[in-house]
Amino acid sequence: MTLFGTSTARGYAAADATRLDRLYAETREQEWSEFRADCGKYLAELDQEEALGKFTLAELEEEEQSLDRLRRRYRDRRARDLLASPAATDAVSDLKLCQQQFAAYAEQIYSAVGSRPQD
Repeated sequence: MTLFGTSTARGYAAADATRLDRLYAETREQEWSEFRADCGKYLAELDQEEALGKFTLAELEEEEQSLDRLRRRYRDRRARDLLASPAATDAVSDLKLCQQQFAAYAEQIYSAVGSRPQD
């Protein structure tokens, strides 16, 4: 799929559309790469908190806010990624892993403090 190849504007050559498509794809790839790196940092943070035994509700809230930021960033990038870059597939897998790890961390905290959230 191409974003700019269907343009009917005058004065632009096919090479211009190809160049714009390439630049667009490179920008999306860079954004997804940054997002995936941030997911890796989040997972490392959760591992560190577990290793340190930081099983408090305050820590849980902080990690939940970080996960919410990742979710918002994912939605923002997905909305800009009109061509559904292949990197988006890896990014959604990384986000799901973050959510799973957060859920496991939350279970450890609830066990440690002896409470469950009220739904």
